[in-house]
Amino acid sequence: MNVIRVHTFWCLMVFLSEAYISSSHNAQPITKEEKKELREEAKEMFYHAYNSYMLHAYPADELMPLSCKGRYRGSEQSRGDIDEAIGKLAALVQSFAVRLTLKPLSFNSFVLFNCFIFSLTLVDTMDTLAILGDLDEFEKAVKLASNITFARDVIVSVFETNIRMVGGLLSGHILASYMQDRLGRLRWYRGELLNLAKELGYRLLPAFNTSTGLPYAKVNLLHGLPQELLAGCRETCTACAGTMILEFGALSRLTGEPIFEEKARRALDALWHLRHRASDLVGTVLNIHNGDWVRRDSGVGAGIDSYYEYLLKGYILLGEDKYLNRFNRHYQAVMKYVSQGPLLIDVHMHRPHTNARNFMDALLAFWPGLQVLKGDIKPAIETHEVLYQVMQRHNFIPEAFTTDFQVHWGQHPLRPEFLESTYLLYHATGDPYYLEVGKKVLKSLQIHARVPCGFAAVSDVRTGVHEDRMDSFVLAETFKYLYLLFAEPEELLLDLDQFIFTTEAHLLPLSLARLSNVTAIPVPEGKEDSFLYDVIEEDDLTCPNIHFLFPEDSEKFASRIREPLQHLVEDVFPPSRMPIKRRLRASQFQAANQEHLKLLQEMGISIMVLPDGRVQLSHTAANAKNPEAAHEGLLFMQEMVDISATSGPESVPKMVSWTVSLGEGVIALDGVEAGPAHFGHEIKEGEIVSGQAVLVEPFHVCSDIQNNGELIGKIAVMERGNCMFVDKARRVEKAGAIGGIVVDNVSGTSSATSPMFAMSGDGTNDVNIPLLFLFETEGQKLLSAIAHSSSLEVMLSAKLPHLSAKKETVKELVVDQDAAAIGEIPGPAEDKTIQAMRQSVKRHLEEKIQEET
Repeated sequence: MNVIRVHTFWCLMVFLSEAYISSSHNAQPITKEEKKELREEAKEMFYHAYNSYMLHAYPADELMPLSCKGRYRGSEQSRGDIDEAIGKLAALVQSFAVRLTLKPLSFNSFVLFNCFIFSLTLVDTMDTLAILGDLDEFEKAVKLASNITFARDVIVSVFETNIRMVGGLLSGHILASYMQDRLGRLRWYRGELLNLAKELGYRLLPAFNTSTGLPYAKVNLLHGLPQELLAGCRETCTACAGTMILEFGALSRLTGEPIFEEKARRALDALWHLRHRASDLVGTVLNIHNGDWVRRDSGVGAGIDSYYEYLLKGYILLGEDKYLNRFNRHYQAVMKYVSQGPLLIDVHMHRPHTNARNFMDALLAFWPGLQVLKGDIKPAIETHEVLYQVMQRHNFIPEAFTTDFQVHWGQHPLRPEFLESTYLLYHATGDPYYLEVGKKVLKSLQIHARVPCGFAAVSDVRTGVHEDRMDSFVLAETFKYLYLLFAEPEELLLDLDQFIFTTEAHLLPLSLARLSNVTAIPVPEGKEDSFLYDVIEEDDLTCPNIHFLFPEDSEKFASRIREPLQHLVEDVFPPSRMPIKRRLRASQFQAANQEHLKLLQEMGISIMVLPDGRVQLSHTAANAKNPEAAHEGLLFMQEMVDISATSGPESVPKMVSWTVSLGEGVIALDGVEAGPAHFGHEIKEGEIVSGQAVLVEPFHVCSDIQNNGELIGKIAVMERGNCMFVDKARRVEKAGAIGGIVVDNVSGTSSATSPMFAMSGDGTNDVNIPLLFLFETEGQKLLSAIAHSSSLEVMLSAKLPHLSAKKETVKELVVDQDAAAIGEIPGPAEDKTIQAMRQSVKRHLEEKIQEET
């Protein structure tokens, strides 16, 4: 089918033609001959893996490279969602496969096996064969894939099946049509792969039958959503729901059936409306029925990654402005909250200034490549450089690593994301440094992953032990990007600037932007022989000016960005440099100390005071005074991340309460919500710490306490500012206080208008008393009560309902507006905290009565 190509947002084309950045000053550029040798080596590596799959595994879905046999779903230990992209094997066919694994199968045997399984790796790999220019093998693969059937009673992952199978079939169809139109090959082809993609798309559609539009994570290809699936499948990840628009959009525009794009668009719309409106961030896991967030940690790695990718690429491919607008909003939020210098640390979507964890996962390695498409080259270079150093330290990037670059989870399944970003950075900048990076990855694969029957995943990068696994993406993505990195554009059969890569590296043509989601637009007269016709519109969207993206000394641009980072990860470079003398550690930092602020500026760390009075730090190595200061700044930020991460995933609010007299014998219990501390004693449910409230002198408690004797056995009340919270706690505990309350020093803050604030420590938890935080509005309420009663007794407890009192005897106390009383008035069953509060209040009131009489 002939289509029209529209000129669209594709910054790579501009970068490639206008930007050239020299390699790092200490790296020798790879020669043209060496580049060719590396290209051929990458090609040989692909065929070693591909031939091993075809010889030992096909028609199975994946190769087990250590066992030299195919992986069939149900015959090996389950790997969860990974295996739910894999077809189920009938017992009879499995027995045939065992007998035939060590010899090539005939075409008829292939047809027999394809009646029962998906041949996932073959479908996922077809377009790699076309990119390598192997048209004979590509044509053979298209013929084999054309015999697959999906009418099977098997539950599959909607996400994995879409990106691997639907995407692979669509890309195979597009390239088969391309070869037929341009090169006169595959003349027998009549759209068989497109028909299969459409059939599979329809079998996935029942997953979208939800009230929110968010798809089920799984679906049965024969029965849709049987009862057992409905009962046990209520949650999905953000990426799972938001990574459909490219494949389903292409499917609609190629078939003329709009339902696929409509369903994918509705899922994206739902995710956009469910974002946190204040932060513009999304969480990781949510309920598909009511849209509630189950996991609110927000980053750019596992669980979210390709949602952001598909918003930008959805705009590029389909031409809908709203996808770009949404991506830009999310991107600004990520760079504001998640990006911490070259590191990308998950935060809480509803409290974005609080880190959710202190480690990063390997999937975020795609982010620098996405930043290249965005046109934001500088942070892409920085993050990629850090990832490269992690890779050099461990031979591969482990599945998760800490902020000090230690292994958190050591597995490495030969993922492609880092190579993808390397390829895009090289394609955008022309910097030979990235060829050196690719060479390093290639050699690591050869030395640490190659086995006689393909390439094996690494079970733990620390030991180098192999895992009997070679995922389909190794052939579909990893070796594709590795080959393209060393390939010359003029040597390829395809002009890749006319295509976009999906998240599985499948090729979709930019010409789809000129097709509606209802029907195809006919090609103008005289252009029937042109498969991709370029139409330039007057209102084309263009990329940023190249002189804005790259300063005048562009030859040194990338190397200057990388230079302050080159010694960030230990054990990567020779230990020739002198140890850095630390002038300021995170545990010593005081936001009100002008000398500290000056040191941070020299390190390249900028400070922003937030509306609620908190301080946000961000690090840019290029802004540091010198490389040593930049390195010190990175160490400082790592310490800050670690300190923040000690908070845990969530913090539970507490309560500060006290009794007040309303006159005529009526005594009420008043209270305000308080933020906890991530150090010291944690007040549990049912526990109360009570004592007389005493104002500390000096009120900020950042120097020697003047009224030490008054704090023994009391609750110390102090002001925020001038020193760390944990230092205040240490001082009042040393003076004998049994608890503490910190009142905010920022005017107008309130728990009603600000997210809950939890006080961070310095990583050393040597405090044994509880410390709670009050915003300024609630703090003034407490200070007013203290001013009216110099012996005011306060209680620190777990969170309670709103407290009030309306009865007319001192022994009767009402809790909340439902008038469920504690004391002598019976009410519904109370929890342990309310019972404990009741007893404490009764004792206090009885003491007051005795004093008055």
